[in-house]
Amino acid sequence: MRKEPKKNLSREQTAEITALMKETGVIMGGHFLLTSGRHSDTFLQCSQILQYPRHASEICRLVAEPFLNQEIATGIGPAMGGVILSYETARWLEARTIYAEPSEGKMTLRRGFSMKPGEKILVVEDAVSTGGSVQKVIDLLHRLEAEVVGVSVIIDRSDGRVDFGVPSSSILRMNIESYEPENCPLCQKDIPLVKPKA
Repeated sequence: MRKEPKKNLSREQTAEITALMKETGVIMGGHFLLTSGRHSDTFLQCSQILQYPRHASEICRLVAEPFLNQEIATGIGPAMGGVILSYETARWLEARTIYAEPSEGKMTLRRGFSMKPGEKILVVEDAVSTGGSVQKVIDLLHRLEAEVVGVSVIIDRSDGRVDFGVPSSSILRMNIESYEPENCPLCQKDIPLVKPKA
């Protein structure tokens, strides 16, 4: 069973955040290639809202909120999407911040970053589809014998289906369809494929 901290936005708050995401260009419609290799008619570009410090501060306050008072020592996110997010979230948690970088199919710490065994860590991410990047960060933390207190994301596009085995939270949950390329109805309609992270 999915473990989750108690924290839910009101309907009004959810509507406000969703409207802000659309207004700032986070939620986009079309035919997109996702990081996982799957296709979707919706793409989430959370960096669009994080470019505005006032919005970033409020979003990261909501990311941090379920894990306040849990003695988090360090916030970590996968580069690149998690860099600004982990920094600002850690500020609300009064914690240190670092980020993990991909290397040979795994996540690793570079730039002199390190952590102690048992260090309490919160993993943050902008958007989760399959959870692959977050899981790689968790695997890294397990190799380093850190304590993964939880995962907190801006948008969970799996609508809660991804389970990391630790308490998890998201500001927004969305049920966004994605397709294997060979079964993609958007491809079948010859809608041009966009690679937004290219």
